[in-house]
Amino acid sequence: MTYSEALRQGVRLVNRNLHLVAIQAALLIVDCVGFFIIVGIPLGIAFVIFGLDLAGLKELGHTLGTLQNPLDLLTRYFGLVMIVIVSLLIYIIIVTTLWLFVFGGMVGIIGTGVVEPFSKFSMRAFVKEARRLFVPLMWYSLLIGLVFIGAALFMGFLSGGAGAVVSAAKSQDSTLALFLGIFCSLLLVLIGLGLVLGILATAVYGVAVIYFKGEGAVRSFATAVGYLWHNPDAFWLYVLLLTGYAVISFALMLVIYPLNLVPLLGPVIFFPFRLLSYVFQGYLGLVIMAVVFSYYHSQSSGTENARPQEAAETPGPPVDEGSSWAEDISSSEVPGQGTAPPATEQTE
Repeated sequence: MTYSEALRQGVRLVNRNLHLVAIQAALLIVDCVGFFIIVGIPLGIAFVIFGLDLAGLKELGHTLGTLQNPLDLLTRYFGLVMIVIVSLLIYIIIVTTLWLFVFGGMVGIIGTGVVEPFSKFSMRAFVKEARRLFVPLMWYSLLIGLVFIGAALFMGFLSGGAGAVVSAAKSQDSTLALFLGIFCSLLLVLIGLGLVLGILATAVYGVAVIYFKGEGAVRSFATAVGYLWHNPDAFWLYVLLLTGYAVISFALMLVIYPLNLVPLLGPVIFFPFRLLSYVFQGYLGLVIMAVVFSYYHSQSSGTENARPQEAAETPGPPVDEGSSWAEDISSSEVPGQGTAPPATEQTE
């Protein structure tokens, strides 16, 4: 499958399942309302309990600027800080659970659409796939998070080593130190960009492995790494898709954010357009996932089906070219005609 074919198939697949875009938009609104209910209301109640108002906020800001020891702030507003922390933790847990559940349903619907091109969206199938894929995607998300943390530690180690090299070069020659500083900076940027793109591509293709092959988190990650290593075209396809997503998102930002500068009506106009931009970005994300799933399924199914075809075409025991089963059967069915010895047939 070529890139253009995968892109067309992915766009058609998402257009047949626009319900997923509506679910994303609904979940975004639920997140905003949930933040107000879970974090905003307890914070307002805490303000009332501690007797804080707008003047208290100004006093708090002045206190933050004058305090030398942060422990003084914790002792004065310990209850308020604990309420904020607990509310944020509860909100993060609820939102993460909802997004994983919805993401599992999206993965299931898109994967079903790739396998069965004429399938239609149904809420029952969405919930069923979300339940089935919730736990595997949860463990896989934790694994990807650990991989990102490991990559960040690795980049920190490289940055420290590059800083030590540049510092050592400064004692010898300033020109050499300047050259090494620029070179190390560019090298670190390239390594960091390569790590981020590689981890993101592995994460997306690993989700495809989870759906199509039903493997666990670690094996799905290893399978995705091996697949990208042996199929670099799949990696560059994801890089092109991600680049297109970034360019389109940047263009939307350039169009929408100036609306906020319009006097009086600016914020009123900005909010709906910003919401529409989020919805469109969610649509683009679904297209990327559909394209990746289509490309991976076409290649993996092609390689898996090649072996049975080769086995079917493998010749059996050698058969004499001068005779055939059809001729033997037809000759045996003729009445009154005996079967000639093999030597006689070859002589004739």
